[in-house]
Amino acid sequence: MFEEENNDDVNIYIVKTTVNQEKSVAKSMALVAKKEHLDVRSVLAPEELKGYVFVETPRSDIVDSLIQAVPHAKSMLKSPTKIGEIEHFLKPKPISVGITEGSIIEITSGPFKGEKAKVKRIGTGQHDEITVELFDAVVPIPITIRGDTVRVLKKEEE
Repeated sequence: MFEEENNDDVNIYIVKTTVNQEKSVAKSMALVAKKEHLDVRSVLAPEELKGYVFVETPRSDIVDSLIQAVPHAKSMLKSPTKIGEIEHFLKPKPISVGITEGSIIEITSGPFKGEKAKVKRIGTGQHDEITVELFDAVVPIPITIRGDTVRVLKKEEE
């Protein structure tokens, strides 16, 4: 028989880590928790938050034992956080966030890999496509590519 989960007693603790080691800390914490049968519900290392990992567990002493066992995990912030405060890290972001019309981009994959281009239009559909014009093309032909295949070199000056 399955026991119904009680989420009232679960807290989210914030652990300080060595910068650029967040993913390895999160993976190591998950492995240690599984191996030691610790009551850790989830571990999150948000891409946009450097130097921190979130650990969902009912007790702070579990987080303390993880910090002791995992390299690059430094300390835990004193009080747990609420799910509402970190909810924005849990929602997927459109891939083309940060790309604006007029931006100079470099194409990172596909047949035009390495080419620089100017963004002419950003698609609004679910496919997350952008239309660009290549700089080195003899005739400026707009091409449509996926937003996750580009890297922004320079945003348009306002």
